[in-house]
Amino acid sequence: MKTIYLLQNALGELFAQANMTGRITIADRYGLLAAVMDESLGEEEKRCIDRLLRSLRRGRLQMVNEISSLT
Repeated sequence: MKTIYLLQNALGELFAQANMTGRITIADRYGLLAAVMDESLGEEEKRCIDRLLRSLRRGRLQMVNEISSLT
């Protein structure tokens, strides 16, 4: 199995961007998938993922079928 490496501060950036735009893009979803597969996540990163998923479930964030929110 291949090892997945996350960029430093990637989850924090994803969290900030999603909260600013109110949207989760396709690229964001792949980033979350990679983060969930990372067995070395710290408690802060796990809480960040939980907050994002909770926001999605409660309708505060929308999943969009766009590659990126960058223009």
